Amino acid sequence: MFPGTNSTLVWSDPATGSHIDFAAFADFARTAERARFDFVFLAEGLRLREQQGKVYDRDMAGRPDNFAVLAALAAVTDRIGLAGTVNSTFNEPFEVARQFATLDHLSGGRAGWNVVTTWEEYVGENFRRGSYLPREQRYERAAAFLDAVCRLLGSWRADDVLADKATGRFLRRADAGAFAHRDAQFDIAGRFTTPPGPQGRPVVFQAGSSPEGREFAAAAADAIFGMYGDLAEKREFYADVRRRAAAHGRAPGTPLVLPAATFCLGDTDAEARERAARVRLAQVDGRTAIAFLEEVWNRDLGAYDPDGPLPDVEPVVGGGAVAKAMAGVRKYPDPPATARRWRELAEAKGLSIRELVIEVTGRQTFIGAPSTVADAMCAWVDGGACDGFIVVPHTVPGAFDEFARTVVPLLQERGVVRAEYEGRTLREHLGLACN
Repeated sequence: MFPGTNSTLVWSDPATGSHIDFAAFADFARTAERARFDFVFLAEGLRLREQQGKVYDRDMAGRPDNFAVLAALAAVTDRIGLAGTVNSTFNEPFEVARQFATLDHLSGGRAGWNVVTTWEEYVGENFRRGSYLPREQRYERAAAFLDAVCRLLGSWRADDVLADKATGRFLRRADAGAFAHRDAQFDIAGRFTTPPGPQGRPVVFQAGSSPEGREFAAAAADAIFGMYGDLAEKREFYADVRRRAAAHGRAPGTPLVLPAATFCLGDTDAEARERAARVRLAQVDGRTAIAFLEEVWNRDLGAYDPDGPLPDVEPVVGGGAVAKAMAGVRKYPDPPATARRWRELAEAKGLSIRELVIEVTGRQTFIGAPSTVADAMCAWVDGGACDGFIVVPHTVPGAFDEFARTVVPLLQERGVVRAEYEGRTLREHLGLACN
């Protein structure tokens, strides 16, 4: 379950709670645990996004530190997994290994790590190095980073802590925690401070669908998460990741493929469709539509009417970016071609700017009555599109509570979602081997 932070989440809706009050985090984690979800999943935000030099607050802006939130959630939950996004570009392996080992202890083996590289130089300005890595070096560092973290976590054996009070001997092995890791990215050696948690190492996620991300996930991740397109695209993605994993000698069935699943529910399918249309209008208001086009056009489009035709000017290629740390900047690498394609689409369907943005940024994976949504989710898994889903509601707690109350029981009746936890650790929830 992912509470969401981008334009999927309608933060201005009365059904959406705080994104920083711990009571709100505790509430959604407890709801997810009552529904027997595998884990809750938090995104990372290392810099506030900007549009034309101003903080972009059409979406929720500002996020607390993941480790602090997850550690606090460990104290108010018992079984649900606790997964957080932590980047490999602006951290150091020793620090991250220590934090995840600690979280695994605090939670009784429920820690999960979403390894990301962070994709924009603008974000790097927040950090001491003040610079950024080219795309190919980001994943090289990520792979080395993960290797180093695993080496640190593996520097302790499970039985190294003897703690014999009678003899006064605490460690069973004199070289417990001793490590040395040297490669092109890191040259570190010493003693790691934290004994291994119940899982040995956290469950490793990778988020993203680029060729580099797929390769990284296929080689090393336990699960891959993404917000990619339609059923056909998901099937292609699923098959591609599994092919790459087999080439790396991974066991069949790994990594798990868990795409984002947005949804809109109603008492009937017709009511759900009407609701979905209202939700889309809330997610894409006029200012949001213009801002979205500015990410691609890379120029001020504030003079255009969101209910009018697409801009008659061409995108600006190169130069300073109007939008920073925004997804559209990365998602559409060829702005002139994108503008041409969208104009053709708008003309063919008679779409305004706002209608076009709604058309090309479809947010609801599943729309319908709870039984319709449950059937569709089962069909996607049975049809070879994924192994499960990371549920992304448009309001939290509102829409998420509704999903947990209406769809989850139907999935449990179908026997595809557990009715009770059987294991204690996140690895056990996901059916993954221990490390």
